[in-house]
Amino acid sequence: MNGLIAFAVHRWQVTLVVFGLITALGAQAFLSIPRSVDPTFKAPFVLILANMPGADPADIEQTVTKPIEEVVAGLDAIDELESHSRDGQAVIAAHFLWSADPDRVFDETVREVNAIRGTLPTSVQRLEYRRIRTTEAVVAQYAIVSDTASWRRMEKVGKDLKEAFQRQPGVRLAVVWGVPKPEMRVSVDLGRLAELGIPVTQVTDALRVGGTDTPPGAVRSGEQRLNLKAGGAFRSVDEVKAVPLRAVSGRVVRVGDVAEVAWATAERTHSTSFNGKRAIWVTATQKDNVNVLEVERALTATADAYAKTLPPDMKLKLAFDQSQDVKRKLALLARDFGLALALVLLTLLPLGPRASLVVMVSVPLSLAIGVFVMNVLGYTLNQLVITGFIVALGILVDDSIVVVENISRHLRMGYSRTAAALAGTQQIAVAVVGCTAVIVFAFLPLTALPGGAGKFIRGLPIAVMATVIASLFISLTIIPFLASRLLPRDTDPHGNRFLQIVDGGIQRFYAPILHWGLEHPRTTFLAATALCVAALGLVPVLGSSLFPPADSPYFQVEIETSEGSDTVATARAVAFVDRTLAAEPLVENRMANVGRGNPQIFYNKGETSQQSNIGVVAATLKSWDPVETPALVTRLRERFASYPEARIQLNPYQNGSPIDAPIQWFLTGPDLDVLRELSIKAEAIVRAVPGTQDVRNPLAYERLDLNLGLDADKAALFGVAPAAARRVTRLALAGETAGRFRDAEGDSYDVVVRLPQPDFTGVSPGERIGALQDVSALERVFVPTAGGDAVPLPAIATPRLEGGPASIDRHGQQRSVGLTAHVQDGYLTSRVNEEVGAKLKAMDLPPGYGFVQGGEAAEQEESFGGLGGVILFAMFSIFAVLVLEFGRFRETIVVAGVVPLGMFGGLIALLLTGNSISFTAVIGFVALIGIEIKNSILLVDFTTQLRQQGVELREAIERAGEVRFLPVLLTSVTAVLALLPLALSGSGLYSPLAWVIIGGLISSTLLSRIVTPVMYLLLVRHAPPPPRMETAPPPLPEA
Repeated sequence: MNGLIAFAVHRWQVTLVVFGLITALGAQAFLSIPRSVDPTFKAPFVLILANMPGADPADIEQTVTKPIEEVVAGLDAIDELESHSRDGQAVIAAHFLWSADPDRVFDETVREVNAIRGTLPTSVQRLEYRRIRTTEAVVAQYAIVSDTASWRRMEKVGKDLKEAFQRQPGVRLAVVWGVPKPEMRVSVDLGRLAELGIPVTQVTDALRVGGTDTPPGAVRSGEQRLNLKAGGAFRSVDEVKAVPLRAVSGRVVRVGDVAEVAWATAERTHSTSFNGKRAIWVTATQKDNVNVLEVERALTATADAYAKTLPPDMKLKLAFDQSQDVKRKLALLARDFGLALALVLLTLLPLGPRASLVVMVSVPLSLAIGVFVMNVLGYTLNQLVITGFIVALGILVDDSIVVVENISRHLRMGYSRTAAALAGTQQIAVAVVGCTAVIVFAFLPLTALPGGAGKFIRGLPIAVMATVIASLFISLTIIPFLASRLLPRDTDPHGNRFLQIVDGGIQRFYAPILHWGLEHPRTTFLAATALCVAALGLVPVLGSSLFPPADSPYFQVEIETSEGSDTVATARAVAFVDRTLAAEPLVENRMANVGRGNPQIFYNKGETSQQSNIGVVAATLKSWDPVETPALVTRLRERFASYPEARIQLNPYQNGSPIDAPIQWFLTGPDLDVLRELSIKAEAIVRAVPGTQDVRNPLAYERLDLNLGLDADKAALFGVAPAAARRVTRLALAGETAGRFRDAEGDSYDVVVRLPQPDFTGVSPGERIGALQDVSALERVFVPTAGGDAVPLPAIATPRLEGGPASIDRHGQQRSVGLTAHVQDGYLTSRVNEEVGAKLKAMDLPPGYGFVQGGEAAEQEESFGGLGGVILFAMFSIFAVLVLEFGRFRETIVVAGVVPLGMFGGLIALLLTGNSISFTAVIGFVALIGIEIKNSILLVDFTTQLRQQGVELREAIERAGEVRFLPVLLTSVTAVLALLPLALSGSGLYSPLAWVIIGGLISSTLLSRIVTPVMYLLLVRHAPPPPRMETAPPPLPEA
């Protein structure tokens, strides 16, 4: 090590080349590293969606959900299974262990489920598999707005823009949302068909024969291959009308004689509006490991150019832009970084201007290496990585401060600049390496934290470690070289004015207190111990939490009407929410969705699947403010609570792993009726717990369905096959695709046979979207008989209302109901959840039924459970470094004894700032261990060096305390000031981390300057002095 230091000083040309290389690599990495708001990573989760139109939840569960669950449960690394069986759809969520490879488990899931595809019902139309990754959130959401344009025109415009987006580099997928599917509709007159004795199925069969868009094949002529064409898709409305059905009384009856043929749109199951105006969405997501800012620039240029080509009745508006949030957060963190840098510079005044300049050189060089390493490892420049750099800022200058201060002290002793650079750096090198090793081992275990929380924060400790290791290299090479060239040749033995003031304060205040503590060592030690033990009593008072709400300038409002409601009722509730948001000056854009969720705009919150009683309004704000934004959320919640016809829930986005709600308990058991009865009782218990709000029980309300009530005996008397009756009913109400229509531009559409549209007299245009046939339409349905006649449906069927679950949920391959609740402001989630859990577990449940905890508590258990091993690994690793450095356990215990002093200050800081012990706060405590031990090493190492030189124990302790007080004070104040902007930012994510380190360093710095010498005296005074260190004589001062 001494050779490396000497080489850097004497071979300064090589050092300059290294200096330039680091600068160039750092600049190139900073320009090329991708930017994002949050960390980007794939999750080992797979969503399986199966569509089976017409099937009820019970059929879906038994024939689709359970078989898929059984095969997925047999896969390696499976951790948890959840499923939801609804009308016509099954959703199975497979959660694998976080240690599993996301790509491998996805491929295995697809392979195994596809292997049983043949055993599933033939009516299963589609199996869809979805990966879960943070880049699923859209980077931009555009609205194509028009009050008058037809849906076909808007769809074409949307498709053209989507294709333009898809061609841009960095875009993974572009999608058009909210367009009702255009179709060529054949609205049959069932009464007219009955008069003519033509079954409605004959209309569909005739159209299917005439409008099939399937090539009949190819033939060979000599050596020439010829594709055979035989008509195909319909080309005009008249062509559809002219399709013959049969001859009646010598006249050919055609489709146009018994039906109206015209352009129409399918039932609009997802309707959308932008700022209250009719619209459709076009969204784009980014590829992994690309710069979101570059993608945004490409999308903006494409959209601006395309907007100029739109007709006058259409407008293209930017509804959501993820890059704006990225720029805002990166700008705020850059501001905090700049403030921290300025504050750090102020702390270096006692060293003098030249020494301060030398120290500050380590900042850009260390950060340059840190950014280069993060870029090579594939990380993005996100808020967690930048937070890591800011945390490192308060640490990385410590090595340089200690080295430069020691070099300056040697200069004041009369050494030449070169001799001082060599002697001062070599004297402190071992301690500096030990300090850096302690920091690295404090942060290293954080990279192995389990679960989604560990994946989310992994970039932070890696950024800290990369930067701190870089600072060690810089402090032992470039810093002594610069000091040997830039520090003044003639130095006042007493230092500059600032240093004299600090030294005077040390002699006037610190020295007498230290002297008193050493005179009363046991009293001092017991008093410090009492403080630390008392601080532990704050742990239950503070409570625990996982991740705070995200400080993002957007949120979404979820609307849920009663089960079975159609989109008309849902649209009224969504319109109420939209009007309420429009009245708020802070709200900028409103993206309203009826029948489905908004496209995903936050990394851990996917869009809600299609349901007629679901609506979502996503809102973007003009800015985010730590005071105004929470006040807006509270105000809106109060207004939404007054709406009687729907459950309206506003919850800001949460950082960390996705959870349905902070409080969630699964009630499991085999029988749905018993589950429903028990869940209603459990719901009442949860509602009665103070602090709960937005309590939801999926089984609280049954869904009403209309059973066709087909009488098989009556149907047989009329010669009607039951299957024929069901087909005709479905054809009349939902429609049946009977062919394809191709327009002049080559676009293809379905030809659908069904009953005419309902009568919209007196119905507002907004409510027409998604309107279904009235129940009276069943009376107009005629069913063909075997003899060629037709009978009205009421003659063979008596419809009746039936109740049933809207969804059958399963958790861990058992039927379950997930009770969820949110927490009111002013209440701690952990305490409310403890009370909820205690009361639910006290319920008298039948055998086979029980509660399983979910929500934030389950995530906490997984994340905090991993922290125990992390803290143990960090402590023992640091302990090993200390033993290696000092060679004895006594000095090691003295150094480690500083840890409780920092914990005391960290807990006090959380209490004073109103924070709980969150996941990031715990990370702050782990980091604090390394930082405060680093400071303690400087004191104990110098004390040991003095004793090795023959200085008496008491004198060595006091002299080391006074000499090392300045570098320890500077390093602590530097770290505190560097983190202060983060702490004051109000961010729920990294403010707790900053406050823990600030509070811990303040208490540790103030108390350990007394307690550590006292512990050294108590533990070492009866031990023989350590062996005298044999070293080469230091360079002589110049004459």
